[in-house]
Amino acid sequence: MRAGVASRREADRLIAAGQVLVDGRRPPPSGQLVDPDRVQVTVGGNAVQPAASHRYLVLHKPAGVLVSESDPKRRPTVFDLLKAHGETRRVFAIGRLDYDTSGLLLVTDDGELAQRLMRPRYGVPKEYVALVGGTPDERDLRTLREGVELEDGRTRPATAEVVGRAPAGSLVRLVIAEGRNRQVRRMLEAVGHPVRELTRTAFGPVRLGRLRAGDLRKLREPELEALRKTVHLT
Repeated sequence: MRAGVASRREADRLIAAGQVLVDGRRPPPSGQLVDPDRVQVTVGGNAVQPAASHRYLVLHKPAGVLVSESDPKRRPTVFDLLKAHGETRRVFAIGRLDYDTSGLLLVTDDGELAQRLMRPRYGVPKEYVALVGGTPDERDLRTLREGVELEDGRTRPATAEVVGRAPAGSLVRLVIAEGRNRQVRRMLEAVGHPVRELTRTAFGPVRLGRLRAGDLRKLREPELEALRKTVHLT
């Protein structure tokens, strides 16, 4: 599919019709994993050249780390973390997280996917959990859900709910489909509940899960396919 030959549905049809051969043989109906460096795949007699592989990573950015390649003040950056994990390929972050915000950051060298994920037209949801001062009441939550008036305009409708209590305040889950500068912090401050700690817990279908701060992992194939489907790349 990613070699640019056909969609998933069309690929299934070609396989069923016997048009796809692996080293001259039809693959079994149950499917077959292939290494393009060791076998030759043909479709209708034509050799298929696989697309260049991209790097897709999930990083748990700690608070106090910049999403920047360098910093005049020599503060740590996510690229310092990537190097510490042995990542040498040139990659970039999809979107940004504030210096004081922790959580899920997608990192890749796939420019097409990254650009689509950042475009407002696709409205990819981002989930955050914030520790805020006080406890938002139903009126505050309704304002967050319906849209908050900020200096750069009214926000889109969001998902908002109180999910826990803490000694220093309350935990609020907020899901937005925009990416304005410090938007979550500004929304919560606008309803009278300033953010004390903020973590992004999901980006589209990809969740942070139990990944520890400072650690990273490869994006799983189902997650990648779900991301691509979200921005109509399948």
